[in-house]
Amino acid sequence: MGPLAGLKVVELVGLAPAPFAATVLADYGAEVVRVDRVRAGFDVPVFPRDPLSRSRRWIGVDTKSPAGRDIVLRLVDEADGLIEGYRPGVTERLGLGPSDCLDRNPRLVYGRITGWGQDGPMAPTAGHDINYIGLSGALEPIGRAGERPVPPLNLLGDFGGGGMLLAMGVLAALVERSVSGRGQVVDASMVEGSALLTAGMHGLLNLGMWSRGRGRNMLDGGAPFYDTYETSDGKYVAVGAIEERFWGALMGVLEIDPATVAGRLDPEQWPAVRSVLDAVIRTRTRDEWAKRAEGTDACLTPVLTPAEAPAHPHNAARGSFVTLDGDNQPAPAPRFSRTVPDTPTAPVEPRSSTGEVLTELGYAPSDIDRLRSDGVVT
Repeated sequence: MGPLAGLKVVELVGLAPAPFAATVLADYGAEVVRVDRVRAGFDVPVFPRDPLSRSRRWIGVDTKSPAGRDIVLRLVDEADGLIEGYRPGVTERLGLGPSDCLDRNPRLVYGRITGWGQDGPMAPTAGHDINYIGLSGALEPIGRAGERPVPPLNLLGDFGGGGMLLAMGVLAALVERSVSGRGQVVDASMVEGSALLTAGMHGLLNLGMWSRGRGRNMLDGGAPFYDTYETSDGKYVAVGAIEERFWGALMGVLEIDPATVAGRLDPEQWPAVRSVLDAVIRTRTRDEWAKRAEGTDACLTPVLTPAEAPAHPHNAARGSFVTLDGDNQPAPAPRFSRTVPDTPTAPVEPRSSTGEVLTELGYAPSDIDRLRSDGVVT
């Protein structure tokens, strides 16, 4: 089920952003068919049991051949959306660009994700998440004072500003299609997506409230009431006691006299306040502090590893993670009250659905055998 049940999406195989967008749509109930190469390429590695491959079928097609191109266009004929993450111009050269596909299916929403966007001076050049968020202004503020910027994994460019916004753009275009009856192209850029994620920081900049440089502001680890602290067992807790009442609750959990940290709102006093918190928090283990803060508004929580997160009582109670073939994976999000998505299905073997999908497209068994022997499909 799910709110996108009945929706059909074609995914042209790629790296993180496009597969993540396809995963979000599949999690919501869309029927996604991934079109891969007939053989895995070194630049698009396949990871077994990858959550970014779940809940869809997977076929192998030589899209450079006329027969392979025809297979993809037959999929497009019946599709509501297509997602691709190649460099600008690649799908056009394959004969699978927006004009090729929209000529076949004018209702198609053609979603494309690149780092720099489909045009502009840097559009033809290579890059990765770190380059895109560097250009957008999202990377520079992240890190400790006096140190170099720290890449936040590839969460801002590939996933948050990339795949997630591509999925949202495709959904927005589908909503508009319900009115106009027409498809369109969605051009998602990881530079622009990660820049959008900094909207709140730009608000603070415009107000003069983000002016102290990296690692010296309220939300970047500069303030002692919004940071992580090491515990006696070498683990960490996260403290986010910004508001006065939450700070008061934190003082109660830590058993600190508020008078000794009265300068917490004065940036000049932040190092002294931090030293008090640091000394106290180092006296207990991470889980001891988490237990003491449980049920309070102290805004103190354990910093869990990805492997630990599924077992936390809150995550377990809400089913925030699912287990597929013995592997923990994040569950679909957000929640829906009526059109509840099914539990995701485990990733299938690469290119293992080719025969099934071709049969549904009307290819006879003899045609499929010939396509296989010709190396068009696998």
